[in-house]
Amino acid sequence: MRFTSSNQFSGHIYGTKSRQTSIGATDFLGANARMASLLPTAMRMGRLQKDCADALPPMFSDCDVLSFEDAQLVLATPTSAVAAKLKQQLPKLQGALTQRGWQINNIRLKVQVTRSIAPVVHTRQLDFPKTAVDAFAELGESLPDTPANARLIAAIKAMAARRR
Repeated sequence: MRFTSSNQFSGHIYGTKSRQTSIGATDFLGANARMASLLPTAMRMGRLQKDCADALPPMFSDCDVLSFEDAQLVLATPTSAVAAKLKQQLPKLQGALTQRGWQINNIRLKVQVTRSIAPVVHTRQLDFPKTAVDAFAELGESLPDTPANARLIAAIKAMAARRR
């Protein structure tokens, strides 16, 4: 399948945390003829991930589709406990996916400690006005110096010092 322009197939790939990230990915894949051949597979896997998420209870939201080949679906689970609970849901999942048009003969589970999609890390630091920094510094000085407050006082003073 060839795409004549990168905007022809811009869309959200389910499973990505940001719509803008997935649009950037589809634009990148669609811009090159060789990479464009991967786009239908990526979109198919995204639809399968969405259908699995819709068919399973929310407690399995950390499970990901690893592969789907020869009518065998492989799902990643974050822990063996989740895998054990998910194993009980496999007949329901297989039935739901069959109703949605997926031909699945077997579902395997694979425990993976890390998720296949990296979490979004927010690195932006809040900006406090000078009055707020002064108020935190004053709070750090005015709290009673007890063993129960020691860590709180140290954290407040450190935060005020970093903001100055």
